[in-house]
Amino acid sequence: MNKIVKFYHEMGSPPSFYRITGYWLKPFFVLALALTVYGLIDGLFFAPPDYQQGDSYRIMFVHVPAAWMSLFIYAIIGVCGLIAFVWRMKVAEAVMMASAPIGALFTALTLLTGMLWGKPMWGTYWDWDARMTSELILLFLYIGVMGIYSAYDDDPRKAARLAALVAIIGLINLPIIRYSVEWWTSIHQGASISLMGGNSGIKDWSMLRPLLVMALATKFYYLYSMLHRARNYLLRTEQNKSWVMRQLTEQ
Repeated sequence: MNKIVKFYHEMGSPPSFYRITGYWLKPFFVLALALTVYGLIDGLFFAPPDYQQGDSYRIMFVHVPAAWMSLFIYAIIGVCGLIAFVWRMKVAEAVMMASAPIGALFTALTLLTGMLWGKPMWGTYWDWDARMTSELILLFLYIGVMGIYSAYDDDPRKAARLAALVAIIGLINLPIIRYSVEWWTSIHQGASISLMGGNSGIKDWSMLRPLLVMALATKFYYLYSMLHRARNYLLRTEQNKSWVMRQLTEQ
């Protein structure tokens, strides 16, 4: 327990966060790249065709992990926003703002691949159902977090607190996205994986395997990209601190 508490305090300190995470960047990048290559090859070339959708379902191996990440990253932004707003922890601000553009990218990818998948399945690229609309709102929330921060770039601490407030309020959209298919009539399909058993979700391991691999790949990509951005954020906002000067001279 003492080691966990010590690690928490170290990660909450900008100099320690910068130093420790520097060792993780390369492994996360290599894992993300290797898993992405394996998952795409396995899903596009070795997974069998779907008995209803044929080969068009293969876009799922990009769409579903991207959709999961769009929610996962915003949840992290919301939690970090709460920590930054209440306790003004600078590392939480760094993680929040570093995560926002990555989450926006995954959300945009979710919407784009969903449209491409929806055309052959539903006969239309877009339908204003609850799932699609709430996912689009999520993209606007990401843009809002980044936009508010940019509007006050002359005062990073104030900008971070205002962006954190938007992030916290936006958390209400996550359960709406998650349960929209169950709460409202929707042309969108249900969950791709059913953790509670039942009849929904993928059952064939040859289809499930590349999907899970791609889910892992997106997690490692997020960790690599977020840490890289967060470290640069700390260097920029703490540029007058002595530890930044030491880091720059050592590099």
